[in-house]
Amino acid sequence: MGVEHLAPVIPVHHEREAGANADHPMRQVTRQVAFEPGGWTPERRAKVADLFDGLAPEWHTREVEGRYDALLDALDRGDVPTDGPALELGSGTGLSTPLLAEHFGNLIAADLSREMLRLAPGAAAPRVQLDSSCLPFPDGALTVILAINMLLFPQEMARVLAPQGVLVWVNTSGDRTPIHLPADDVVTAMGEGWTGTASEAGTGTWCVTRRT
Repeated sequence: MGVEHLAPVIPVHHEREAGANADHPMRQVTRQVAFEPGGWTPERRAKVADLFDGLAPEWHTREVEGRYDALLDALDRGDVPTDGPALELGSGTGLSTPLLAEHFGNLIAADLSREMLRLAPGAAAPRVQLDSSCLPFPDGALTVILAINMLLFPQEMARVLAPQGVLVWVNTSGDRTPIHLPADDVVTAMGEGWTGTASEAGTGTWCVTRRT
């Protein structure tokens, strides 16, 4: 188990203070959900859904220069398969969905927040409201899971990924992203028998993890 860290090839367009959101409440939630049994409770699920329902009307303001650098770099250098079913978790109002639909012919966009999904364009991909701790897919049903600024649910993501499937983990603002885990932590959380490829791109970071 380990992570291969590739040298960056996409430069930083504008500097941001490193670790500026280290004390953000969602940072603690992210680590607890990824590493602690019982970290995702019904009460926490309701609070997170309410939070993002409230943020939905202004979510489009996050469309900034360089937002997709890390995602595009992951798809370019992470050896991500483009055939087979792909699931975008935490799709929000669909900022990344049209770009992903260009790469994946069988894409589903999903989010916990009903309001986020209501504001997302329906043409890019089918939209599904779901709780990522209990995905409505059979074991091994998915080729790719795309988690962009998204909580990590290791056991459930591993369950629904096919033996050759991959998880694409992207933090668009790197360690400034409130929902953030470093690549090594993502692979550790996925458990024994997982490995990863990772890099930085612009102000973002990414990791593509798969079974060895």
